[in-house]
Amino acid sequence: MSANQPVTACVIIIGNEVLSGRTADVNLAYLGKGLNDLGIRLMEARVVRDDENAIIDAVNTCRGAFDYVFTTGGIGPTHDDITSASIAKAFGVRLERNADAMAVLGQQYTPEEFNEARRKMADVPEGVTLLDNPVSKAPGFQIANVFVLPGVPVIMRAMFEGFRHRLVGGEPWRSRSVVAFTTEGSVASALATVQERHPAVEIGSYPFLRSGRLGVNLVLRAADSAALDAATDAVKALVTDMGVETIEEEETPAFRSSPA
Repeated sequence: MSANQPVTACVIIIGNEVLSGRTADVNLAYLGKGLNDLGIRLMEARVVRDDENAIIDAVNTCRGAFDYVFTTGGIGPTHDDITSASIAKAFGVRLERNADAMAVLGQQYTPEEFNEARRKMADVPEGVTLLDNPVSKAPGFQIANVFVLPGVPVIMRAMFEGFRHRLVGGEPWRSRSVVAFTTEGSVASALATVQERHPAVEIGSYPFLRSGRLGVNLVLRAADSAALDAATDAVKALVTDMGVETIEEEETPAFRSSPA
């Protein structure tokens, strides 16, 4: 990772239940916030079905394009939990029944409960580093720059907090908001000019309806605090020049959802 380049990440959400709409993913927002706090920019997220080729293609594409890849879902005991086996194939290594994982799982279940389905959760690609699971014990794993996590939010969060100290990031991105009761169409042209003059800052426009009134939340994101302050001042000035009062200005973590 170059000191002059941003540290990047991608999240791959695996599961037919997410694609069908039966399960609402909440892991992406948590990882985005946690990574940003570490100075790691979440650049892309993908949702893929429980299909071996789809998982292999996504993992191989993303691990070469980003510094870190995080997968969620598909490492449980059922027949459709195929993430571990698919990642083994993506890396060209064999799937093995990991002795350390078996020992951890063996402490969780009685001999009668420790059936073949539960033993399957100890099957991981050869040569991985196991990731501790303080909630239900079944471990995730790291292989190269890919971190493989469960889809259950409470477990995923606990596991991420257990290894986040090992991730190496850059400068955390910060965010500023200028909120005003106007419309996107009214600010679009002037906002584009501000963006051109401040290329180090990402500027987004997010419309909302609040108490029956239309408004727009102008969100600015950058790692450079001085650049962020300058661009924020420019956005505030354009709103003021339109005769629109700045309703709210706040500093937030860069990937928190804008207020609605």
